[in-house]
Amino acid sequence: MATPSPDDAPPLPNESHTRVEVLGNIGPNWFASVMGTGIVAIAGATLPVHVPGLRGFTSGVWVLAAALLAMLIVLVGGHWLRNPTVARTHARNPQMAHFYGAAPMALMTVGAGAVLVGKDLIGQRIAVDLDWVLWTAGTVGGLFTAVSIPFLMFTQLRVEPDAAFGGWLMPVVPPMVSAATGALLLPHMPPGTGRETMLYGCYAMFGLSLIASLNIIAMIWSRLVLYGTSGSARVPTLWIVLGPLGQSITAAGLLATAAATGAVGHQLAEAMDDFAVIFGVPVWGFAVLWIALATSLTVRTLRRGMPFALTWWSLTFPVGTFVTGTSQLAAHTHLPAFKVAAAVAYVGLLLTWVLVTVRTARGSLRGNLLTLPPSSAPVKARKEDPIARAHPV
Repeated sequence: MATPSPDDAPPLPNESHTRVEVLGNIGPNWFASVMGTGIVAIAGATLPVHVPGLRGFTSGVWVLAAALLAMLIVLVGGHWLRNPTVARTHARNPQMAHFYGAAPMALMTVGAGAVLVGKDLIGQRIAVDLDWVLWTAGTVGGLFTAVSIPFLMFTQLRVEPDAAFGGWLMPVVPPMVSAATGALLLPHMPPGTGRETMLYGCYAMFGLSLIASLNIIAMIWSRLVLYGTSGSARVPTLWIVLGPLGQSITAAGLLATAAATGAVGHQLAEAMDDFAVIFGVPVWGFAVLWIALATSLTVRTLRRGMPFALTWWSLTFPVGTFVTGTSQLAAHTHLPAFKVAAAVAYVGLLLTWVLVTVRTARGSLRGNLLTLPPSSAPVKARKEDPIARAHPV
């Protein structure tokens, strides 16, 4: 029998002091909802096919993402000011700590959305200035998490042999988001040393995040082979692997486009354009493989009663980066196949986003998602016994 979902449970008591304590439990993982909402706007704005009404829809989604970001900054920031001791427990939690990488990515997602679709509402000058502020804050924060969270893992956090999960990617992916979204700002910089430095800085963050992510993806693959999955609400985090894959394809494509605007010499710009395709297509192939594997494991866990949790937002932003990466390949190869693939993936993203948004709203109103962060006890992975399954007692 399927385990009841947390958002199907009775609502929490609504006394004022209880509500205040509950709101204090909102951790950095909530910023994944901003990422997942913002990427719907960005992916729609860069889609290589024209759909009537899509521009207006993406503008509305961007406004929603910006509102969510502002609300979470107030709630999470206020919690750190009022209860710093409690807030620091999130950073010491071996599962929650990794999601501090979500906040920088949320900032940059909303900033990129401002340049792509928000400019229709607030004007291009304000949109670009807003993006510069959010990109700078997100880049500084992302570089900090890329160093500090792995340092905590190396020195303090208890890590079991079967502990690797998609959340480990969250602190190291923000620099890749900086590379992709920074490319959108390059055309708004004056030609010269500053623009060239920005371009190379984005490529450096591209490499920083890519190599760190590949190490972690290898550990996740190894854990799945040796130990299996947890069979819990942590399974959707396997989709986070798509994040650095899709974002790296997106970054390579956007940086190549920006390089062609005069940031570097013509010959080097052509090489960067070639790299966008030579790198992007093979990585896209592995991303498709991972989609098949992650889908199979997620469906398997759902059939066994996986409850709803905020980890379901892992099904949105990573898929969105796959859409933007596919759109970049369509732009650089001019192949109809990538246009069709981008459109199909965007439909899947929309359906998933609607589902997760509705479930999150319901769980939030009931108070079931506003609970204490996960226990610091390790989540154990396991494989089913094929003999026991074939010969049940």
